[in-house]
Amino acid sequence: MSSESAIKILVVEDESQIRKFLRISLEAHNYIVYEARLGEEGLMLVTSLNPDLVILDLGLPDLDGQNFIEQLREWSQIPVLVLSVRASETDKVQALDAGANDYVTKPFGIGELMARVRAILRSSDDSSNSATVFESQGLHVDFTTREVTVDGTAVHLSKKEYTLLRLLVSSHGQVLTHQQIIREIWDSTHQDDVHYLRVLVGQLRQKLGDNPAQPRFIMTVQGVGYRFSIL
Repeated sequence: MSSESAIKILVVEDESQIRKFLRISLEAHNYIVYEARLGEEGLMLVTSLNPDLVILDLGLPDLDGQNFIEQLREWSQIPVLVLSVRASETDKVQALDAGANDYVTKPFGIGELMARVRAILRSSDDSSNSATVFESQGLHVDFTTREVTVDGTAVHLSKKEYTLLRLLVSSHGQVLTHQQIIREIWDSTHQDDVHYLRVLVGQLRQKLGDNPAQPRFIMTVQGVGYRFSIL
């Protein structure tokens, strides 16, 4: 990805005051901001501008944000950060399963929003560079040798534990739903077996020395899934 001063963000939001607030906040962090009031307009701008990130409201006048994401994912993997008043677990899961990278509910704090934006952009940048090593907060993962260390101490993981860790760190900063993770580790026949996933997450946390009450690495998004935290 290009330097931060050249990063382009498209805001798809029908409320003019929120668009103005986001523009001022994002431009203060040196992002280039484009705006769309309607979903169809937003999809056209994605085609012409090829932004680095889309910030999307779900309640658009012409096109529901869920449909926006589904249409976008038919031809593009540009990161999408949902910004919506819809706060139910169902809405969050549906948007994330459709292909959104993260979900922030309104009202929101600008500090949290900027942190989520940076996390998504870092994850996208790492993916485009095909990194073979991940390092953060004392965790070291070598994707080539499958070696894992925490604060310099080797951590021995089972095949499923390593697969879960690789999935989480490869999408660091983004929310992964229970169903997304289960599909990757097991298969579609286990879609409702969230208990298996919770047990596996517990095992991985224990081996990483990650306290679920004050997580260093794996953050629980209640009722939705997990996010791997990076500083």
